[in-house]
Amino acid sequence: MTESPFATPETSGVPLEPTKAAGCGFMGVLVVIAIVVVLIGLILPNLSRGVAVRGTVLRMKCGSNVEHILMALHEYHHVHKAFPPALTVDTDGKPLHSWRTLILPFLEQEQLYDSIDLTKPWNDPVNAKALRSIPPVYRCPGTKQSGNTTTYLAVVGEKAFLHPSIPRSLLEITDGTSNTLAVIEATLEDAVPWMSPQDADEETALTFNSHGTLVHAEGRSPGFTNAAFADGSVRILSADLPPETKRALVSIAGEDKVGEF
Repeated sequence: MTESPFATPETSGVPLEPTKAAGCGFMGVLVVIAIVVVLIGLILPNLSRGVAVRGTVLRMKCGSNVEHILMALHEYHHVHKAFPPALTVDTDGKPLHSWRTLILPFLEQEQLYDSIDLTKPWNDPVNAKALRSIPPVYRCPGTKQSGNTTTYLAVVGEKAFLHPSIPRSLLEITDGTSNTLAVIEATLEDAVPWMSPQDADEETALTFNSHGTLVHAEGRSPGFTNAAFADGSVRILSADLPPETKRALVSIAGEDKVGEF
């Protein structure tokens, strides 16, 4: 019988050669794994860099806020020949309003300022609407603090930038304005309602890294914060500054040697 040209050749007893497809499939998997590893190596640093860049941008925007606040304080000084007291009080000595309220006209917030009854406490019902209207300059971009709070606190004390109850002149800052802390960016836990007459006393200013989460820690230890000085400059302070350096920066007339910081 004539053999059919379409018949399958006999292979019985003949060892089959391994197919190339199996080898190619295994090699293909290795290639894919290698590509994935390379991509991860490329992407992760970029993600980390992106987080760092975003953190730097937010810190710069925050620093700009602090700078504007210091400019407003200096404008206030120019008009009134002194910085405002840390807070105002009524005839019984009860706290009424913060310096943050007093400088509103110098932050282009005249309308908000005019809506506040300065004869009533900051948290009186008559001032509730103003309390809810926190100016953007008093909020650090990107923070998760509650709606009407601020982390921008003045350094307040008998021998600090703002006196608790009376105006202070630049002439009283004999240690040098560039060496005197004026406003610090406190931790999230130390945030206060922006109209509240609460600030950083000397002890808080000396231990600003031990109260909670620094806004610009960005996963680093010990973290750092924006700080404004009496001359209007804004610098970054590391949380691990030596105590003696912090003490010298807080004092306006201690004849302390600040050194490098």
